[in-house]
Amino acid sequence: MHPASTASAKRSDDLLVEIIERLEAYGLEEEPYCLNDYVDVDALEKVLASGDGEIAVQFTIEGVRLAVSPAGVDARVDQEMNSSS
Repeated sequence: MHPASTASAKRSDDLLVEIIERLEAYGLEEEPYCLNDYVDVDALEKVLASGDGEIAVQFTIEGVRLAVSPAGVDARVDQEMNSSS
């Protein structure tokens, strides 16, 4: 494998791990969702790399809203999910 391809795969793996860690921090276990149904991590990495550092991609998985930017992954629980009691 070409060194650039290896570095790109490593960044994508790191991003994947960071997304999963954020979801788990909000109590989401891997069972109720399949991350690949929500986001293509390789494509997300390419979008982030193509921006000028001011880009963020937002998506929601099982009520946890994620904002992914070159700086990292931020997460919060949707208000609608909390107010449904």
